[in-house]
Amino acid sequence: MELGFSAILRRDLLLAFRHRAEIANPVIFFLIVVTLIPLGLTPESSRLAEIAPGILWVMALLASLLSVEGMFQSDYRDGTLEQMIILPQPLYLMVLAKILVHWLVTGLPLTLLAPLLGMMLSLPEAGYIPLILSLLMGTAVLSLVGAIGAALTVALRKGGLLLSLIVMPLYMPALIFGASTVQRAVDGFPVDGSLAVLGALLAFSLLVSPFATAGALRVSMHG
Repeated sequence: MELGFSAILRRDLLLAFRHRAEIANPVIFFLIVVTLIPLGLTPESSRLAEIAPGILWVMALLASLLSVEGMFQSDYRDGTLEQMIILPQPLYLMVLAKILVHWLVTGLPLTLLAPLLGMMLSLPEAGYIPLILSLLMGTAVLSLVGAIGAALTVALRKGGLLLSLIVMPLYMPALIFGASTVQRAVDGFPVDGSLAVLGALLAFSLLVSPFATAGALRVSMHG
């Protein structure tokens, strides 16, 4: 049974589109919660514009977190994960394929939906491009970091709370610099520095996360 990078990528994308409800859950959560913000706080566009960068980023983070737990769960239950670990092919490449699928079906849709929700929150025009750019990089960081927590808790029956406790502190840099990027753009300041930090976080996560996740999977399966 071929379980290399491309095979895992094709397989997981196919499985994801067969279970469209699971793909839709984070997007629907993102949409509903952001839609309720004006009803729960204030409909005044000036006040909504002030909180829009933070609200959009916090809700994108929580929506991404909703789907992280299932990244390895189905493979663990049907025994595929055990096969992935014992195969001679590099485990980190197969892990990277699963992380990429998670971002494609969760992070990318959230990023594409964010400008529409930004309009609902009266986000100033200057914030849209920085919002898209920051979420493109930031959601990838969330997927990479979340994979480590998902791997550590994959063998636990109810590891959702522990997963949140593990990854939430690691999510904070992406949240801080992502929201800061949008806020600085809205305030008329340059965003190059914030985007550069997000890019550095993405590069570091891309370098470390697949190996850390592969190690965590081995510990979880044989610990």
